[in-house]
Amino acid sequence: MINQHSENLLNTQLENVPSEGYIFSWFDWFCLWYPPGWLILFNRHWQHYQTDPDGWNWTEYGLFLIPGGFYLALLSRWLRLGFRLPRKEVGEFDPKYQQAFSEEILNPIVKYYFRGELQQVENLPSTGTLIVAMNHAGMCFPWDFLTLGYLLSEAKGWVIQPVASTALFEHPWVIWWLPPKWSQVLGGVRAELDDFETAIAAPAVPSKLRVASGREGIAPGKILLYAPEGMRGPLKGWKKRYKLEKFDVSFIKLSDRYQIPILPVVCIGSESLHPWTINFRKLQQLVKLPFLPFSPLMLVLILFPSMGIWAMRTRLRYFIQPLEQVGLKTDSSKGRVAIYQQAQELREKLQTKITLMVNKSAL
Repeated sequence: MINQHSENLLNTQLENVPSEGYIFSWFDWFCLWYPPGWLILFNRHWQHYQTDPDGWNWTEYGLFLIPGGFYLALLSRWLRLGFRLPRKEVGEFDPKYQQAFSEEILNPIVKYYFRGELQQVENLPSTGTLIVAMNHAGMCFPWDFLTLGYLLSEAKGWVIQPVASTALFEHPWVIWWLPPKWSQVLGGVRAELDDFETAIAAPAVPSKLRVASGREGIAPGKILLYAPEGMRGPLKGWKKRYKLEKFDVSFIKLSDRYQIPILPVVCIGSESLHPWTINFRKLQQLVKLPFLPFSPLMLVLILFPSMGIWAMRTRLRYFIQPLEQVGLKTDSSKGRVAIYQQAQELREKLQTKITLMVNKSAL
């Protein structure tokens, strides 16, 4: 019954997608290389596929591009909406839109701006459900996650769902920046244990979705991207950028409960997405953000708030590690201790890899 419902929902979503894809125009290339324009890319692409009467318009897009213009655009939109916030909506994951966004927006960003690449691809499994666990030190919009999701999708045809902070779904700043439902429609899963577990237990998206794109070697399975450091990753700041913080244990629990292997990935380069940062915890708590990194770039952000989803150009390299099979007796009295030990053992393994890679690149 659940599988039939998923297929019916998927077929409905496919029917609602425009027959013509989004064409990356000269204006989009301009937005890619002009930092305040990144927010325009996301919203324009969404508006090509979705009806969004509460969204930004062309006059407001133009204001994004001038110093302080975002504040005028914000006022214009607020007046246009009748002195209210954009509507908050909850959307269903739409793999077809995720595929379109990846191919039409992420493709040029990943290839020409972040220069993302997978290393040690021989460690990628050919099939099955996975929890992909990656170090997370971007200290900004989760571009390290989005880039890895894109690269894995390109390499294996996988449909990827990242586990993200709840702030990416419901914080007032995000509600103004990004379209309603955007994170959910792209497959985002709230970083809460219940949502994480529900996403793992849900049926995988039918692999036939990818057949239309002509990709080979496609295998079904649920693929979740997860940052074991949680918010401790972005909070650690520039000085500790190569040091892994303590791992949460929820992914070990769920891996064991559902017999899902963990695919560890080491990312090098994400620390440069927003470099030289310091996190001011009191101010971060005041504005109710999961983290608030301060650096010289923040002075520019005050003039161009639309740069909130932008990041510095870097080279993102992902080193795929061998699969970790979790087999714990979680029903025993020592279950909690064993889970914690396994999480920290994995952290130590990845820390050793990161240290070796950083030292090697410094030579």
